[in-house]
Amino acid sequence: MKWLLLVLVILLSYLQYRLWIGDGSLAHAHRLENEIKLQQAEIDRMRERNRILDVEVEELKTGLDTIEERARNDIGLIKKDETFFIILDDEQ
Repeated sequence: MKWLLLVLVILLSYLQYRLWIGDGSLAHAHRLENEIKLQQAEIDRMRERNRILDVEVEELKTGLDTIEERARNDIGLIKKDETFFIILDDEQ
């Protein structure tokens, strides 16, 4: 009888260990849920970035104004008969 009780206590201890600490435990499941939330937030951020890039690509395909604006900002495009000014702050 004592052996049976000892075996049952050991079995119960093992099951409690698996429930609270081991692989597949509640703590492990909670960590996995947190990782899923972080990855989902990253996916959402990347989807928004892709949406913005898609809009920008479509604008570049269809609008000359967008291309001109990018050329002015990125490579310093100046049209013929325009005057280029650089205004510096006092800090610079």
